[in-house]
Amino acid sequence: MLRVSALEYIRKVEDGEFTAEEFAAEILRRIRDAEPRLHAYLHVEDESRVLEQARDVDRSLRSGRPLQPGGAGRCMGMPMSIKDNICVRGARTTCGSHMLEEYVSPYDSTAVSRLRSEGALIIAKANMDEFAMGLTTEFSAFGPSRNPWNEEYVPGGSSGGSAAATAALECVASLGSDTGGSVRNPASFCSVVGYKPTYGLISRYGLVSYANSIEQIGPIARTVSDVAFLLEIIAGYDPHDGTTIRAVPDAADGPDGDSTHGDIAESAATGGCPESDVAAGFLAGIDDGIEGMRIGVVGEMSYADSVDAQVARATRGAVHDLESAGAECGEMSLDMIKYSVPAYYTITAAEAQSNLARYDNIRYGYERPLEGYEFNSYVEEARSMLGPEVARRMIVGGYVASAGHSGKYYLKAQQVQQALSRELRDAFCSYDILISPTVPVLPFKFGEKIDDPVALFMVDMNTVTANLTHVPAISVPYAMSGEGLPIGIQMMAGYLQDKKLLRAARALESRALLPEVPD
Repeated sequence: MLRVSALEYIRKVEDGEFTAEEFAAEILRRIRDAEPRLHAYLHVEDESRVLEQARDVDRSLRSGRPLQPGGAGRCMGMPMSIKDNICVRGARTTCGSHMLEEYVSPYDSTAVSRLRSEGALIIAKANMDEFAMGLTTEFSAFGPSRNPWNEEYVPGGSSGGSAAATAALECVASLGSDTGGSVRNPASFCSVVGYKPTYGLISRYGLVSYANSIEQIGPIARTVSDVAFLLEIIAGYDPHDGTTIRAVPDAADGPDGDSTHGDIAESAATGGCPESDVAAGFLAGIDDGIEGMRIGVVGEMSYADSVDAQVARATRGAVHDLESAGAECGEMSLDMIKYSVPAYYTITAAEAQSNLARYDNIRYGYERPLEGYEFNSYVEEARSMLGPEVARRMIVGGYVASAGHSGKYYLKAQQVQQALSRELRDAFCSYDILISPTVPVLPFKFGEKIDDPVALFMVDMNTVTANLTHVPAISVPYAMSGEGLPIGIQMMAGYLQDKKLLRAARALESRALLPEVPD
């Protein structure tokens, strides 16, 4: 019963093959069995409440009015999990940190609210690297999640719990957040689909901030069509988030005057094929194929010496499959790629330092009575609630943006960001889609890279570009290594060309031969 996609779940509930309550009960049993091994979740909703909500969905379906407010909606009781930096009303939102261990959100994020309005059941909060700063989920203050394909290996991060839970059948789909690959990286490592939308397509209201200028909420699911379906629900303008896109009359012109994307997004816009993805359905035309589509293979991301041989071989296989589907593929180069990782970590560290400064236990932070009035001991105690990776990035962020160093580091990183955006804009004048491996290496074992921050940061080599330039990107499960470890292929498209990207990803997905999800 659990081996279904989101769209299959909806069809089967509609057809009466099982009820929402039966499916929810089976999901809860699966969670009880799998969680002691995988630790994908930090909090699971009360079982009786989940089952009662599922019964409400079934009653609504039997009434013949499933789309009424509070009824079954388009999701029809589909169980979903939510990364623990996205607010869910009445549930703890810890960001994987002791700093927020006791925080219970009083409101739903916009994305969660829109899912609830369509009958989705929010059943759990997913584990993550602390404040989304990590690539393996090893930096969660509450212990790491494990890869369901091999529990000795990391599931990726920072949305590792979301990807592991989706792959391990502990939910039908999940929401994560992607600042530099945090949805796509774990999707690749766990053999599921992870989507980073055009910046501004999905509201960030209710997402605890890490790096506001580039982070986005994104869905994780088992198929490309499932991702498109979820986008139809959660995408769109939100008055609570001034960075969301109100309307896009012509993608070639960049965002309109109501958007706040500025030069970076505008320079990433494609040179043709205007279409308003904000207003259009993402599922429409997803199976139309890619005949005549121009696809560029990014050489620096795909075939460099740092790319694992099995990963490079899988990329060549993906190129061959896309050519067989009618696309025109050719290798191309992005010279600024070599500067993307240092630019990314400079910019995000500066924004993180600013955002996390609020957790001083005066305005925000943990609830613990302080003894005495010694300021230094107070600050030391407050800082002790943050893990080593968060502390490291905050220290770096304060340094690179300081008065004596901002010109040498932070402003230079912004110049790299602008140059990369211009280079990508030029690339999309020649190509519709750019592809590469999602991650240049295979999933690795726990502890293998944790003591080498620079080596760990370079795992982001292929994913940070889409965030820095605000364009959409997707990770599609494509192959398995000789060791039985997943390999994902990344695709990027021009600004607001999300529908085109989903169509290309669906064409590749239809040619991938993958084993069943693990038991």
